[in-house]
Amino acid sequence: MDIIRLICAIFFPPLGVFLQTGLSTQLALNILLTLLGYIPGIVHAVWIIARE
Repeated sequence: MDIIRLICAIFFPPLGVFLQTGLSTQLALNILLTLLGYIPGIVHAVWIIARE
């Protein structure tokens, strides 16, 4: 399942975070980072998925 989350995190970072944490502050932070810049959103999503 982590592979699917990582693929989602690369193409649409908030989806990868949502699959890992559900509705949370991490999801809100990732949406903000993705809006500010696509790469920070990806980095944050991969970090969240790899951490847990």
